[in-house]
Amino acid sequence: MNENTVLLLAGIGVIAMFCQWIAWRLRLPAILFLLLAGLAVGPLAGWLDPDALFGHLLFPFISLSVAVILFEGSLTLRFHEIRGLERVVQRLVGAGILITWTVTLVAAHFIVGLSWELSLLFGAIMVVTGPTVIGPLLRTVRPVARVANILRWEGIVIDPIGALLAVLSYEFIVALLHSGGFLHTVFVFGETVATGVAAGLVAGFAVGEVLRRNWLADYLVNVTVLASVFAVFAVSNAFLNESGLLAVTIMGIWLGNRQGVPLEDVIAFKETLSLMLLSALFIILAARMNFDELRALGWRGPAVLAAMLLVARPLKVLFSAWGSSLSWRERVLLAWIAPRGIVAAAVSALFTIKLQNLGVAGAHQVLPLTFMIIIGTVVLQSATARQVALMLGVAEPDPVGFLIVGASPVAQAVAKALQDERVPVRLCSSDWDGISKARMAGLPVYYGSPLSEDARHNLDLAGVGCMLALGPTDDFNALATSWFADQYGRGKAYALPDGRRQPVAGKHKVAALHRPTTLFSEDATYWKLLNILVQGGAIRTTTLTDEFGYSDYRASHGGEAMPLFALPPKGQARPFTPDSDWVPEKGWKVLSLFPAGAQKARTEARRADAESDHRQVGGPGPERESGVETRDLVA
Repeated sequence: MNENTVLLLAGIGVIAMFCQWIAWRLRLPAILFLLLAGLAVGPLAGWLDPDALFGHLLFPFISLSVAVILFEGSLTLRFHEIRGLERVVQRLVGAGILITWTVTLVAAHFIVGLSWELSLLFGAIMVVTGPTVIGPLLRTVRPVARVANILRWEGIVIDPIGALLAVLSYEFIVALLHSGGFLHTVFVFGETVATGVAAGLVAGFAVGEVLRRNWLADYLVNVTVLASVFAVFAVSNAFLNESGLLAVTIMGIWLGNRQGVPLEDVIAFKETLSLMLLSALFIILAARMNFDELRALGWRGPAVLAAMLLVARPLKVLFSAWGSSLSWRERVLLAWIAPRGIVAAAVSALFTIKLQNLGVAGAHQVLPLTFMIIIGTVVLQSATARQVALMLGVAEPDPVGFLIVGASPVAQAVAKALQDERVPVRLCSSDWDGISKARMAGLPVYYGSPLSEDARHNLDLAGVGCMLALGPTDDFNALATSWFADQYGRGKAYALPDGRRQPVAGKHKVAALHRPTTLFSEDATYWKLLNILVQGGAIRTTTLTDEFGYSDYRASHGGEAMPLFALPPKGQARPFTPDSDWVPEKGWKVLSLFPAGAQKARTEARRADAESDHRQVGGPGPERESGVETRDLVA
């Protein structure tokens, strides 16, 4: 391997992560930037030629990567998520496929001029949506749970079905070339489905038993599951070509829905691996595109795209959602989101090469037409889906709220203060007495452990983007922080120390990886805050102005106030921490905990100053702090 090859491989990784970072900063789907980057370094600049770089290993690499992505996605599919909507999903991945297939093949034949045989193949390839595009898009669009769950199920289940239909169409074309019959094609399709389902069920049961019985050391679990995915995919394909994708999908669904199988670490590992593979795949496949072939399509490519977006998808959703409880707004959003991704690109590239080798006329048009649809759906829907969801009112609110673990008086006081400032909160605890009092105070609550399996399925986290552990014990706070750090990020999972333990160092100090971010200040502890509240303390909010900034606020209140949160006019409230490197600005609100009597002392001091000013100038003194609004929130 020469140095140029090493640079290219490293460059793909760097560009992929840079695209992901830009997407995160701009809050747009990463696929959009990955496609543009692939086109830029491939056909535009000519720096990357995937066929020359990978050689004959290109398509095996793509196939194994797609297998891992499908397996990771299928692990997260839970039957309870679509309870009541099972028929919608069944129609989308069943009879609804025929609608997309029919409309697409007719459009390809009459608009582009493909033969009926190639139109049949192209229509089969285009029925897929896929987790490689649906997952990242949903993270940005954030539709309501019902829509998101339906789209995830459709995207993951339909990928192997679409691949099988492409195999069926290819076999049909080959059978026609060799004077074969229709029965031969149906027989091959049935064999492929049976092989994939059998391999997936056997592998899922075997891996599930190994994990459930703890027959592996913890550090071997992730690698063993990954190796099993590769093995199942390869063995299934060895028995019958193109059955591997169905096998790994069935395997993932089986494991994801089986009780007692510990999958948290496996899912976290597979998510990271899938992110890397997905990012690299989009760049590699976009770099293989030929602009001359795209330009040769002219207006015909966009016309086929329009037929798929405006005819095929709405008809499919209309049929699939008929008689369901979905609202018309939810149906419209379902009808708008159907981007094509990696599986469509990989399958079309594979069969285009095979058909060209067989000398099928017009086969060279299938790949550029496929990429036209991929680019069109990804760009158009990435740019508009969030706005469409907001316009229809079927998007989750921005994640600016707080999940508060604990229902103690401290947790209730903090939650009430935030709620009074219109910050979404939700308390979660197994303390029935605390939860009852919180509910009576009008706070949204969940009665149960945040670490339970039920919470994983039923704890409503819509609009939540941060976690605060405000319980009275360090151990549970640390455990809850570690649990939710995977979901919100380690920088958005905080805990309030109980303060009952002496500071430790050296070999007795918990490693930084497992230490939660400390809330409020160095000397803030649960029992200190509880003591202040019990003695009559209160949480008050103060609005900063030009005349009364944060430095004035701190100087005015001295050491009596403990700042808890800063609320910018827009965006998420920020908890103060000992390491906070930001300063509240004009227009921000500061929530602080004041001990009992602090307000009375300040009022008396202001009254004395006012009387002194009155005696000096003969007029009334000021009655409030330089245009600052201060009021009690929780007493």
